[in-house]
Amino acid sequence: MMARHFSDMAMQLDAHLAEFPRDRGGRLPSKFVWRDPSSIPPRPWVYGRHLIRKQVSVTVAPGGVGKSSLTICEALAMASGRELLDDWTAKGLKVWLYNLEDPRDEMDRRIIAAMQHHHVSPEEIAGRLYVDTGRERALSTAIQTREGVQIMKPELDALADEIEAGEIDVLVIDPFVSSHQASENDNGAIDLVTKEWARLADRCNCAIELVHHTRKTNGEEATTESGRGASALLAAARSGRVLNKMSDDLKAEAGVKDDPATYFAITRDKANLAPVGDRVWRRMASVNLANGDSVGVAEVWEWPDTFDGISVDDLLSVQRTLDGKDTLSCRYSDQTGDDWAGVTVAETLGLDATADRKRIKKMIEAWLKSGALKKVKIPDAKRMERPCLEVGEWANQ
Repeated sequence: MMARHFSDMAMQLDAHLAEFPRDRGGRLPSKFVWRDPSSIPPRPWVYGRHLIRKQVSVTVAPGGVGKSSLTICEALAMASGRELLDDWTAKGLKVWLYNLEDPRDEMDRRIIAAMQHHHVSPEEIAGRLYVDTGRERALSTAIQTREGVQIMKPELDALADEIEAGEIDVLVIDPFVSSHQASENDNGAIDLVTKEWARLADRCNCAIELVHHTRKTNGEEATTESGRGASALLAAARSGRVLNKMSDDLKAEAGVKDDPATYFAITRDKANLAPVGDRVWRRMASVNLANGDSVGVAEVWEWPDTFDGISVDDLLSVQRTLDGKDTLSCRYSDQTGDDWAGVTVAETLGLDATADRKRIKKMIEAWLKSGALKKVKIPDAKRMERPCLEVGEWANQ
């Protein structure tokens, strides 16, 4: 009886293995063959080190930061072949913006405002920019059923046909959550959905950008891992970046605290195919249209250098002013009121000792490091030694 049982098991195993022939059609494992590195095609990047053919990239951001405006400007850059935001772009690209939330009128406002602000003529993008909205044409690549998530193959096949017919190079889906009806907290479901987007990118030889919202961060700075719902979306992406609005403290440090415009940083903190990128900054400029609307448009913004507008002559003026004062009134600590040396620096350079405090402190540290200033300890009236600043090596005019 036992022997017969094992015999039946052996027959079932043989039948199972027969479905997966060991020789896989008579082929052997492929031997590695060394190639001259110069003969290997470079990775097919299409925009910066974020969008690449045959791959999915993800942009994560809280609401109201500027992610849709950013992707619109990037789409115009790719369609026109111009580096509108200082990011490298391949030339001759066709871009399809598929916004699943906003009506067409709003998309037209944003696109035309961006074209107006960045001086992009209609002729530069003619036949290269395509726009659709979820209000006019819904999109659902997957639905949730009792049996689990079901991929909508006809919908994906229709997208593939349109991408191939239009020779689309980049497809932007904004936002990702509106492109499916699967449970966004189900890792298995989101993994299936995201991998279908990856297959579509591979099948159509295009780059796909999925724009995603963050969960509530309670005031903490977001990362790409702060995306709402399951983590499978980021896991399947080959590049991930996150947008963060500039905090009030950073605004004060940058000297833009009185500017009502939104400033935000872009950080690439997931980059499987390229080094993680440095943080770059963008500003939302307000653009007025002829119909009376005011529209936010993303533009390049550079973090100000500590010594922007400060010359060697300015340093020499600071040194002369400090040299002419009682050393105890040139304290190193910024907690010493009017005796802080930074007050003298501010008065000499026409800065605000309160608003520009962080910048002035950085300047003093740089001058100490270079030897232009030196720190000394001077006894006060109570014979307590106080760190103060004196002139070190005089600046050359």
